[in-house]
Amino acid sequence: MSSFDTDLYPLLLQQAAALVQDEPDLIAKMANLSALIYNSVPELNWAGFYIMREGELVLGPFQGQVACVRIPVGKGVCGTAVATGETQRIADVHAFPGHIACDAASESELVIPVRSADRIIAVLDIDSPVLNRFAAEDQSALEQLVRLLEQSLV
Repeated sequence: MSSFDTDLYPLLLQQAAALVQDEPDLIAKMANLSALIYNSVPELNWAGFYIMREGELVLGPFQGQVACVRIPVGKGVCGTAVATGETQRIADVHAFPGHIACDAASESELVIPVRSADRIIAVLDIDSPVLNRFAAEDQSALEQLVRLLEQSLV
């Protein structure tokens, strides 16, 4: 069951825009966005980025429990997001074929590809200990946040 809050995202997106607009360093942007999401969106146990490095996803800036360091493209929810090029909104990670359980407390997950120059350079990965935590509205707003990040890379 999603706990979508209609008042949350306009402010979150405004804060995200301010964090990325004048900062040239991608890692610094990802670090601040991870902290913003983790501390603003309720019912999360992990929020962060995996960065494409030499054909696989490698752990980047995040907030939450210790995480898997490397994820092959096509494996788990993050790798599937890269392989398909599409956001993955998973209501029950235990029902997802090939789910990689970095944190046993995770129940649902949202993964959004990050693009630069028409290629995926990273994914935003958000986990929740609540089944079916992410509604379509959460997905849409967090995709907008990723678009802000992408636009700041130009």
